[in-house]
Amino acid sequence: MIAGFTLLATLAGGTLGWLLDREDFPTLGTGLWWALQTVTTVGYGDVTPQHAEGQVIAGVVMLAGIGFLAVITASIAAVFVERARGRLGASADSETARELKEISARLARLEASQDERRKPPHSP
Repeated sequence: MIAGFTLLATLAGGTLGWLLDREDFPTLGTGLWWALQTVTTVGYGDVTPQHAEGQVIAGVVMLAGIGFLAVITASIAAVFVERARGRLGASADSETARELKEISARLARLEASQDERRKPPHSP
């Protein structure tokens, strides 16, 4: 969805730049080239809007590009975090299980010891 919006913003930005600012974007190709450079944050500087209309469009296209990069970066980071959480969780779970078994064994020994103390002494 984000990629679709970014593509739409790029195509719309390039087309609108060409339609509204023919001085800076004399051809549709120039407008699309500028929008692609802008959305990818490359910005070679060979095509730049000088008029308010083009600069407003540039702002929208730049924000779309920055938003797209932020979402992609966050998605990749989330995958790494989940993988690390899975690995740490599995080892933490096994460690917790081992400790619980030890505690259960100690508790069983304590209960057995208490049971032995409660039994009446054996008479011959």
